[in-house]
Amino acid sequence: MPRVTVEAEVRPTESVEKVKRAVQNFFAGDLLVLEVREGWFIVRGVSDSIESLRALRDRARAEGIEPALRSYLVKNRRGNTTSLMLHKQAAYVGRISLIDTPKESPLGPITITIEGDDLDQSIDYLTSS
Repeated sequence: MPRVTVEAEVRPTESVEKVKRAVQNFFAGDLLVLEVREGWFIVRGVSDSIESLRALRDRARAEGIEPALRSYLVKNRRGNTTSLMLHKQAAYVGRISLIDTPKESPLGPITITIEGDDLDQSIDYLTSS
């Protein structure tokens, strides 16, 4: 069974609710808001179902970027774990913008990590037409 973890920083100039909305555009699970230090928060969600990323899969299909999404997931694979980063501001408006480094998203990325024994099946779920 895969484990999906989604995290995004909430910078002091950002609204917690807007960051939650950006995450929820692609993740259908419960979110926790954790204060890491004064004025800095993390929005975090964990799910035991790849189905929690159905909105990501559906948006990737609608935008025709399944090959790019697959490429990112395969490139970032380490053993039974893979991850990808989304540009937070693009995610807020419901668009997928895959990034390679956190610096590409000025307010920090949304990081999605998928762990599981059958990672190929999870990648196929997210990227197959």
